[in-house]
Amino acid sequence: MRFAALTFLLLGLLPPGVTAAEKSTVIGARIADIGGLRDLRGNARNLHSFRNDKGVVLAFLGTECPIANLYVPRLCELEAKYRTQGIQFLAVYPNRSEDLDQIAMHSSDRDIPFPVLKDPESKLAKAVGVARVPSVALLDRDWVLRYRGRIDDQYGVSFRKPKAGRTELVDALDDLLADRAVRVPEADADGCLIDDQERRYEKPGVTYAKEVARILQDRCQECHRPGQTAPFSLLTYDDAARHARMIKEVVTQRRMPPWHADPRFGQFANDRRLTQDEIDILAAWVDAGRPKGDERDLPPPLSFVSGWRHGQPDMIFTMPEEFEVPAEGSLPYQKWTIDPGFTEDKWVRIAECLPGAPAVVHHLVVYILPPGKKEPYSADGTISILAGWAPGDLGTVCPPDTAMRLPKGCKLEFELHYTPNGTATKDRSSVGIHFADKPPKYEYFTNSFANESIVVPPHDPHYRAEQIWRLRGDARIISMVPHMHWRGKSYRYEV
Repeated sequence: MRFAALTFLLLGLLPPGVTAAEKSTVIGARIADIGGLRDLRGNARNLHSFRNDKGVVLAFLGTECPIANLYVPRLCELEAKYRTQGIQFLAVYPNRSEDLDQIAMHSSDRDIPFPVLKDPESKLAKAVGVARVPSVALLDRDWVLRYRGRIDDQYGVSFRKPKAGRTELVDALDDLLADRAVRVPEADADGCLIDDQERRYEKPGVTYAKEVARILQDRCQECHRPGQTAPFSLLTYDDAARHARMIKEVVTQRRMPPWHADPRFGQFANDRRLTQDEIDILAAWVDAGRPKGDERDLPPPLSFVSGWRHGQPDMIFTMPEEFEVPAEGSLPYQKWTIDPGFTEDKWVRIAECLPGAPAVVHHLVVYILPPGKKEPYSADGTISILAGWAPGDLGTVCPPDTAMRLPKGCKLEFELHYTPNGTATKDRSSVGIHFADKPPKYEYFTNSFANESIVVPPHDPHYRAEQIWRLRGDARIISMVPHMHWRGKSYRYEV
């Protein structure tokens, strides 16, 4: 009985609600370069890839945890305070059940100004030894765990205080910045348990032949086939079975098909997102062992257009020479100017770019240079584009009674961005034009209103830039293409 009682007392030392997993990583341990993290674009990120002058705060959050939601404003305040002192904050979402759409909406609605990451298999949470949200882990510049636990003691599952009495994270940060040992290296977090269990999808009877093949045809094969930009083909059962686990991962995390518009705003004619039922079918098929089913249930294979999607153009303009893309490295944009020889205005109803080597063409844009101009941009920042191409792009297709004007004496400027893929490749891309039979009722034009003078201040993680463009007459907006690079994270149109 003494042994049993002693055992009970020793177990009782572990605070209620705290599991042994939470204590698996000792304070003072160096945290490895955890990979497999995903940013909001679905790109893979590693822990150690983030700038770390003095330390890193990993703030573990959940979209539906009320305690975590209460602490988001506090975390934003602390990030603003410690940003210029060399502390990098990262928002980490470790729940398996939360996909990138949910995380993006949650972090955007709460205006989180620092990097946001999905921890797909809770690997980072396990590495630092946390099992609840909200929890924080403080790592020093050498990625050594210096503090783990709650932010402070203001909010808990069964209480709220007017103000915090103990401020463990702030105290730990101040100790770290003062080059002294963290006085309180651990404080138990109160909140929601992390959901780290992989979901099993069950849809009895799902087979490749009956359901999966049709989804892959509708949603994936446009890019996942030989000669296109996707890294592997999904035209056959063997293709799909070989990549089944990857398919499940990217569709359940909503990384594929690529689509970054906020689903709560607007109805998009070209929305690429899978429905939840389609995601469940694909995941259930993988979990069921990838059954092929009866080949008689297979849909007929798709017939893909080879070359021009919209039929043979009336006129084709091609780069004057081949460009050799090296096997590796990074290339500046390449440009060629072509004189189409127009002696009168031309009206275009369809313009389509055709990359010569799509595996290495990141994108292609054909600009319209008005007579006498050598650059496509005007003084007011506007620009005219005949057509562009990126994976999945269908070109410029004017609505009925509408056409685009090519002024007489204009020239066409090809601009290509190449991305080497390990094999030296030659490219010679083209643009094809279908002319309208007569002048249209409505003029179609493309324009870019770009803020070319953005200067992001140092250490500002949430800088806002604006640009205003005025339509000089009544118009109908056919499409919008927001475009930013790594430093951009959200885009908003207001009319």
